[in-house]
Amino acid sequence: MTAYDDLMAFQRETEALAQVAGRLGWDQETVMPRGAGPQRAEEHAAMAGILHARRTDPRIGDWLAASVPADAVAERQLALIRRDFDRAARVPARLASEIARTTSTAHGIWAEARAREDVASFLPILERVLQLRREEADCLRGEGSRYDAMLNDYEDGASAARMGEMFDGLRPRLVALRDAIRQAGPAPALEGTFPEEGQLKLSTELAKAFGYDMTRGRIDRAVHPFSSGSGLDVRITTRSDPLDPFNCFYSTIHEVGHAAYEQGIDETHLLTPLGQGVSMGVHESQSRIYENQLGRSRAFTGWLYGRMIETFGDLGLDGPDAFFAAVNRVGEGHIRTESDEVQYNLHVLLRFDLERALFADDLRVGDLEAAWNDRFAADFGYPVDRPSHGLLQDVHWSEGLFGYFPTYTLGNVYAGCLHAALRADLPDLDAALARGDTAPATGWLREKVQRHGGLRPPRETIVHATGAAPSEGPLLDYLEAKFGAIYGL
Repeated sequence: MTAYDDLMAFQRETEALAQVAGRLGWDQETVMPRGAGPQRAEEHAAMAGILHARRTDPRIGDWLAASVPADAVAERQLALIRRDFDRAARVPARLASEIARTTSTAHGIWAEARAREDVASFLPILERVLQLRREEADCLRGEGSRYDAMLNDYEDGASAARMGEMFDGLRPRLVALRDAIRQAGPAPALEGTFPEEGQLKLSTELAKAFGYDMTRGRIDRAVHPFSSGSGLDVRITTRSDPLDPFNCFYSTIHEVGHAAYEQGIDETHLLTPLGQGVSMGVHESQSRIYENQLGRSRAFTGWLYGRMIETFGDLGLDGPDAFFAAVNRVGEGHIRTESDEVQYNLHVLLRFDLERALFADDLRVGDLEAAWNDRFAADFGYPVDRPSHGLLQDVHWSEGLFGYFPTYTLGNVYAGCLHAALRADLPDLDAALARGDTAPATGWLREKVQRHGGLRPPRETIVHATGAAPSEGPLLDYLEAKFGAIYGL
């Protein structure tokens, strides 16, 4: 056994324990009894302590110093282990455990506050979560900002300044497109009641159509849909609303995009640093291209239109073109996860700016709801009507996931680049999508992106797949062409 072999054996055990810790989170959001929250917080804290001890084990430093990489794969494995070792060593074990304990508790408080529309009951624990994450950021920041330290948990090498420049490039054309659509008048809307049983059955069919391997996964229900796990156990959740079946269908397709990335990684990387998605931005590129550029395309919605009629009967829409317009309808709404493609990134930019202000000490938690409501009214032109449509709508801040939100828009930018390259390589793709066959597209994504896992840094992953540096241009061009056709602009 070489030093590298010893290190990788140790790392596989750590990765396996991390998967167990993740399963605790999945259980908490799906089937855990409500009264188990306090005990689950202690379980999370215990697992965080064990993982922190392993990730800071001094033997890792010795193994890293003695390891000689045999190839590019081993070199990348060592680079990722070294990055995580250096990061973990900067965060005290006490702080890592306290973050895990507090965020587990905060999740339950957030869920209750959301159900009661009670912001005041959530703010004290949010203040504590933010305090802990600021303390962590101070351990990690080096010469950078606190917020950059948070961003790098989700997108290695990212900075708020670079993201801000990209987002500033998006905003004017998004707002102009949104305003032109509003002047054009509303698109057709789907109306009626759609039984939950039919929604969930068709949702499972859609998951399989997009390549989700149900022998290594499962679909459950949650308040906030998510994907959990990697390798041979990748689980997703969805939700249903009898008045809005698209919420169920496209939540499922979105989470399948995340799950397909994890299921598609080369199994030789299982339980190693390469055996998971390289970043949340790249991860989001998969979920968004599955959901939007593929799932909401004219070709695929033509197939879905037929399946919905078979499942629910007459939809009250004048054919597949009207259905396509209804699927992509741009309208008013408060919820990020339910937003249309045109306005989705405006929801993210709001959160990005508020997070930056919180970490720069320019905004107090006590003023956060008012800041959110004021910004929303300015960006969207109508007020927030209740907290669950505003500050309490997302789970992220209760879990301490500051820096996560901007990766959603970064993922959209990446998806725009990938979609342009995919279409260039697959000029006949629409014929397959019209049959409900996503295999040409999902196979291209698996080959170009998914199977490599963490082999390359995030930006290099997109460059390798597309042959060009990522930029916001392809996404904006796609949105303007698609919605210009729907709304006759």
